[in-house]
Amino acid sequence: MTAYDIREVGTAVVVQPTGRLNMVAAPGLRDQLRDLVDGGSRRVVVDLSATEFIDSSGLGALISGLKAARQAGGDLRIAAPNTQVRSVLKLTRLDRVLTAYESANTAFDGD
Repeated sequence: MTAYDIREVGTAVVVQPTGRLNMVAAPGLRDQLRDLVDGGSRRVVVDLSATEFIDSSGLGALISGLKAARQAGGDLRIAAPNTQVRSVLKLTRLDRVLTAYESANTAFDGD
C-alpha cells in the first residue's frame, strides 16, 4: 500500500497523492481515504497539485472516498488538479460531482 502525505488545514484533512494516480496507486489512496473517514475525519481534501496523471482507477478511488465521506456526514473535495486531470474529470462528467478548488486551503472556505 502506498502512503500519501497527510496534513491538516483548518478543520479538513488533506491527502496529497503524487505522480500517477493509476491502477497501481489508486488502491492505496482508496484505502487511505477510507481509513481517514473511519477514523473520524469528515472533511477530506485530495490535493492533486502533485498528481501528473489520473485514469479510471484513480477516479474510482476519488469517488469511493467521496461516497465514504458523504455516508459519514462529511464531504470530500479535490484541489489544484492539472490540465490532464481536469480534462478527464470533464470528459467523464465527474466534474459535476467532484468540484475542483484552487487550493487545499480554500476547498472548505465558506462552509
